[in-house]
Amino acid sequence: MIPILARELTAMLRSWRAVALQIGFLACLGALVALRWPAEGRADMGGMASRQVFRIFGYGLLMGLMLVSPAFPATSIVRERLQGTLALLLNSPITPVSMVLGKLAGATAFVLLLLVLSFPGAAACFAMGGIHLTSQLGALYLVLGLLALEYAALGLLVSGLVRSTDAALRMTYSLVLLLAIGALAPQFLLKNAAWAGEEVIGITRVLASLSPVPAVMHALGDSGVLGADDSGAVARFSIGAIAVILLCVTLTTARLGSRPMDRSRDAGRMTDELSPRAKLVRRVMYLWFFDPQARSGLIAPWQNPVMVKEQRCRPLGRANWMMRLIGAYFVLSLLLVLGATTLSQSQGVIGVLSAIAIMQVSLVVLLAPSLASGLISAERESRGWQLLQMTPLSALTIVTGKLLSALVPLGLVMLATLPAYVALLALDPAQFQTAMAIQTTLLIFAVMAVLVSAGVGSLFRQTAVATAVAYSLVAALCVGTLFVWLGRDAPFTPRFVERALVPNPLAATLNIIGTPGFADYRLTPGNWYFMAAATICGAAIMLVQVGRLGRAR
Repeated sequence: MIPILARELTAMLRSWRAVALQIGFLACLGALVALRWPAEGRADMGGMASRQVFRIFGYGLLMGLMLVSPAFPATSIVRERLQGTLALLLNSPITPVSMVLGKLAGATAFVLLLLVLSFPGAAACFAMGGIHLTSQLGALYLVLGLLALEYAALGLLVSGLVRSTDAALRMTYSLVLLLAIGALAPQFLLKNAAWAGEEVIGITRVLASLSPVPAVMHALGDSGVLGADDSGAVARFSIGAIAVILLCVTLTTARLGSRPMDRSRDAGRMTDELSPRAKLVRRVMYLWFFDPQARSGLIAPWQNPVMVKEQRCRPLGRANWMMRLIGAYFVLSLLLVLGATTLSQSQGVIGVLSAIAIMQVSLVVLLAPSLASGLISAERESRGWQLLQMTPLSALTIVTGKLLSALVPLGLVMLATLPAYVALLALDPAQFQTAMAIQTTLLIFAVMAVLVSAGVGSLFRQTAVATAVAYSLVAALCVGTLFVWLGRDAPFTPRFVERALVPNPLAATLNIIGTPGFADYRLTPGNWYFMAAATICGAAIMLVQVGRLGRAR
């Protein structure tokens, strides 16, 4: 365990990206504290100002760790496999459990180092008074420490299951979002449902305990927002996090102990050669009537060959996985409509639209960077860019095909959420203009996320780095400016908050809906203009980079 720990931690600390991450993390936390620091020279006997500073500091620290914690462990094992060193480790005297614990300890130690760097900001909050040392500050760091360990274990599990770094990052961040936000959805939607009994409420509370948000809110003094009783939120999250950690470590150890490197792969059989009855049975087994083992048709003359190549080589581009994803979001959107109608007594249609809009924005944030960030960097990393240059295809055809390979699957999945709007408009036709404005904002946001991710990703040679940077940019755009919104009462003026929220597509969507807290600002059409400009910049970066790579022969 110790050699693996020293190797992993030393490799991370020697990287210039780790140094930049530490400096940027510390600078962001310092800026959050400085922005909320009281400017008046008067004593705050009630501790209101200190609680405001501590609140923005805690939420910023939570968001930073959610973005940073899974990044390194999610690529740890899969990078060993791609570099050929995993087989050496598996055949060394080091046991699989020691290997997993060493990698887990190394990744957690790096995140804990970031927590140590946040101590000056926490000390500044505590020095202002009004904050309890153990029940608030201690509880916050306990939750964040368990969160770092949990997400590192989750990243290691995913890294041992997939075969590419970008897939590992995509799946890990999807699971992080599911645990952090998705686990809260049942409790939020069913807490006011008349038909939900004590058993159902208890199940939703158990699911909500997997999310760190209620525990952090309790530590920061925001109890009661997500539930009627948050007094045991920290204890429930601690138990849930420990259970997830033990499960992930056990599964990862079993995966490495099975010696997957020594197994030969089945050659398979083309199912076009089976009998009609066998074909029908196999397609029913795949649920969506698309068989991944069937032969693909020839590329039509009107089709872009690069787009077809990307779709056939990418798991999300294949018909069976696309239809499963579309079906999952179709069912989820209708369940959101059904569940959000329980909020009609207090929020009406606003609650339904807000839930669907948040789901659609989360969908774009999850899929767009993973689909578009590696369009150029993956070719450079696999040395396939030179092969594309040797084809008779023009640079415009190559770029267009790659962008379409990301836009088409994303558009198809977003179309799966439209039945929720149809059901909503059937109940309230007066919301037609609002629904059209929401779809316009989301459409521009989807195109912008793809173009910006493709443009930024083309600047890097490694797909993992390109995917991580693209995820960070898109997530920061949707979440980063919300920290300014949290300080809308003090010290930020309404005008400053409005300007900070204009680039945020999530805030613009909630503003169109009229969600409380966002309805007082004017964010459109300024948000549309900003996203259009960002789209043009992303396309320009990608075209310039493609032209530069085309000349470097």
